[in-house]
Amino acid sequence: MTTSGQQAKVTERQARQVAEAARETDWKKPSFAKELFLGRFRLDLVHPHPVGDPVGIERGEKFLAQLRAFCETAIDPYQIEREDRIPDRVVQGLRDLGAFGMKIPTEYGGLGLSQVYYNKACALAGSMHPTLSTLLSAHQSIGVPQPIKMFGTEEQKKTWLPRSAKQVTAFLLTEADVGSDPARMGATAVPDGDDYILNGVKLWTTNGVVADLLVVMALVPRSEGHRGGISAFVVEAAAPGVVVENRNSFMGLRGIENGVTRFTDVRLPKANLIGKEGQGLKIALSTLNVGRLSVPAVCTGTAKWCLKIAREWTRERVQWGKRVGDHEAVAGKVAFIAATAYALEAVTDLSSEMADEDRNDIRIEAALAKLYASEMAWLVADELVQIRGGRGFETAESQAARGERGVPAEQMLRDMRINRIFEGSTEIMHLLIAREAVDAHLSVAGDIIDPEVELKAKARAAGKAGVFYAKWLPKLVAGKGQAPRSFAEFGPLAAHLRFVERSSRKLARSTFYGMSRWQGKLEYKQRFLGRIVDIGAELFAISAVCVRAQRDPEGGSAAELADAFCQQARVRVEALFSELWTNSDDSDRTLAHRVLADRYTWLEEGVLDPSIEGPWIAENRADEVKENVHRPIP
Repeated sequence: MTTSGQQAKVTERQARQVAEAARETDWKKPSFAKELFLGRFRLDLVHPHPVGDPVGIERGEKFLAQLRAFCETAIDPYQIEREDRIPDRVVQGLRDLGAFGMKIPTEYGGLGLSQVYYNKACALAGSMHPTLSTLLSAHQSIGVPQPIKMFGTEEQKKTWLPRSAKQVTAFLLTEADVGSDPARMGATAVPDGDDYILNGVKLWTTNGVVADLLVVMALVPRSEGHRGGISAFVVEAAAPGVVVENRNSFMGLRGIENGVTRFTDVRLPKANLIGKEGQGLKIALSTLNVGRLSVPAVCTGTAKWCLKIAREWTRERVQWGKRVGDHEAVAGKVAFIAATAYALEAVTDLSSEMADEDRNDIRIEAALAKLYASEMAWLVADELVQIRGGRGFETAESQAARGERGVPAEQMLRDMRINRIFEGSTEIMHLLIAREAVDAHLSVAGDIIDPEVELKAKARAAGKAGVFYAKWLPKLVAGKGQAPRSFAEFGPLAAHLRFVERSSRKLARSTFYGMSRWQGKLEYKQRFLGRIVDIGAELFAISAVCVRAQRDPEGGSAAELADAFCQQARVRVEALFSELWTNSDDSDRTLAHRVLADRYTWLEEGVLDPSIEGPWIAENRADEVKENVHRPIP
């Protein structure tokens, strides 16, 4: 048993077992991305591009118009940056619009918007100020509404969803020493009669500073009548024993209500348990399968805004007798921003339409969308800062103060950086997706490479694997990608789909070669697996772009953007394939181990460390620190 403030001592194998137990293993529906990693290009799963129902579209467009009018007339993004908080009147205005109930069904007091229009709303609000979309998405994508919708009883839905349509909620999993390794969780919910007693401390609680309701993950000790395990609970933020100890500040997303929350002997009725004991991580991961789509939505909105600013600036700014955009060095950046903005919207819309359609299992597609969009949007924002030069580094308020248009390019760069970290860091997303990518191999050959499996079991697994690979490998040699007329209905874009089909088979072969070469050690080849995933992400993006372009009402101009993106993506794919086998991974790993062994501490000489407090600072800090917790939003 662990108690508050203690961390469970677990081995690496135990930690992996906890993560593996939380993973959804069944594939009851087809998956375009899963097939892609196996070398099977199932275009029929995404083409024709799915489209929402007319009633849902009308409802979504009506809300977007209302949200746009509110954002344009009632929100001052400078004020949010300056005061480091979203004004109460803005939160109340969003509440009045029904924005906190976008994804909650109408029968429970919500707007009942589709995933597509929920994402469009997040992108719209986030383009005014990213903290607005964070407030809304942390509440609805991972807060109380989503897990209750997916795993709650009818009684829980009637109790919590109407409140969630009007109140702010939050999701609390992370602890000071527990991020992506939940096996070491210290928060506990100890059974006490028909109740649970919650103790622990949670860190980086987005919305937690002002939330009315919380979803809290805590370890239930195994005991008689209790299966135990990490479990999910709904917690009233105003309950005795719940204390917000600090409101955190960050590089970007100024105005985000994120803090440290301590639970001391908080009594929870059994009715507050979501699902069953031990299902907490599975609930969290299942919630994120769709919930993390809000991240690519916000990234898409930012990329489109960056395109607008880049177009306006490079067309108007003149240097050396030519518009800045006419210089090839800058033109390449503009082309990258434009093509990427189109691709991110294509990836986000396709994944969202697939989520609404509910015909496919999109756990990998959603993860790829989050990974790809967060990485590419960061590059887009960085390129915009470079294009704007000194003005890109200057704050919007400073520009406005000296009479120029205030363009918050530097703010967007700061705000975009977190997307590569939260709701699954890039490194964790690589591992999560890679685990699914090699699942077919592990299901037939896992026992062969598991050192703890007996020889008889290994022999049976070898026979099973032989049959599987005898049928599978020959299919990875030739396919539609070899035929010039394949995918002819896509016109000029057909060549890119043929490239995807060929590359998909090459990707599957490469994964098999890696499995054969490293066997059980493949899981430690994280940079190899990361490149495998990145190739899959690019191929998914190319597919989404081509399918989107064919249905786009813009016609020729959409095809131009799609073609440009595909050409850029193909260059990246070829480089990634080359880097699978030609890289500096081994020498980098050796160097890192030597750094950790303090071999190069001499290189750190000649600098000061501002994180180390001097005597004067330590003595006076207590007198200088101001109250850092906001009052709750009324």
